[in-house]
Amino acid sequence: MFRAQEVCEIAEVQPYVLRSWEAEFPDLGVAKSASSPRVYRRADVERVLRLKHLLFVDGLTLAGARKQLNAESPAPIDETVSDADVAAMINEDARRGLSDIRRGLQWILGVLSGEGLTPEDFVLRAEPAGARVPSRKPASRPPARKKAAKPRKRGH
Repeated sequence: MFRAQEVCEIAEVQPYVLRSWEAEFPDLGVAKSASSPRVYRRADVERVLRLKHLLFVDGLTLAGARKQLNAESPAPIDETVSDADVAAMINEDARRGLSDIRRGLQWILGVLSGEGLTPEDFVLRAEPAGARVPSRKPASRPPARKKAAKPRKRGH
């Protein structure tokens, strides 16, 4: 994300120029909230650079630049995707991976909400991909080694 000042530096335009372009192209930049300044995505910065080129190099008017940008932009994509569409796009390994991620996220949610968990539930265990390993008791520490006694010095 870029601030307006950064976009002005990248495009080498004055802030008032950028503001006038925002007025002509309301979808340019994203307001984080009503009271915060606009921020720009990489695509917005690229659009500002293209707009500058169309206006200053090609000599188009704002209306001409708008037509050119609309002609260059790809057609809107139907973003309605069903679960069946997604299922058809992923293979079995990806399904297993997503299932593992889901189980992990559910475990984290359970830990955070404190749903009847015991201290043993807080021990993470590695599982091979796609296989469920029966839970085991955590390995105990190996016994501590005793230090060898230092030989005593004899007084002369």
